[in-house]
Amino acid sequence: MISKTMQDAINDQINKETFSSYLYLSMAAWFEGQNLPGFGNWLRLQAEEEREHAMKLYDHLLERGGKVQLKAIAAPQTEWKNALEAVTEVLAHEQKVTKSIHDLYETAQTEKDYPAQVMLHWFISEQVEEEASAAAILENMQRIEARDTAILMLDHRLSKRSAE
Repeated sequence: MISKTMQDAINDQINKETFSSYLYLSMAAWFEGQNLPGFGNWLRLQAEEEREHAMKLYDHLLERGGKVQLKAIAAPQTEWKNALEAVTEVLAHEQKVTKSIHDLYETAQTEKDYPAQVMLHWFISEQVEEEASAAAILENMQRIEARDTAILMLDHRLSKRSAE
């Protein structure tokens, strides 16, 4: 059986992952409204990944006899000054999620919850990948900041990404 402390912490992370999905879907809508469907595609896929992360945590709680307690999801931002600002926010948000996963892992260590620690290893590795991906896109954006045609080339590349 999972401890109440661990159950509450995982429920909080489910909420954070669900918010991440909602935020990325909001960003996808904004990019698509800016006629940048490649960025929209990338962020739709990111939104789906975040929903899957929430469901991994959801399933873990249920498998351990815990109680899933869904909470209200905060409304995400819907407007950005430009594409660079939005992508900068993606990286900052991924860094925030990484910290949250690390905090959750520390709770699992304190609670001596070994099954949660094992499950969270996947999330820790996933966050390395998520941050690296967002950082690479942001770096490309910074390189091409003043050249709108280059943004269109990056948009085209992002449109080719598919769920893996």
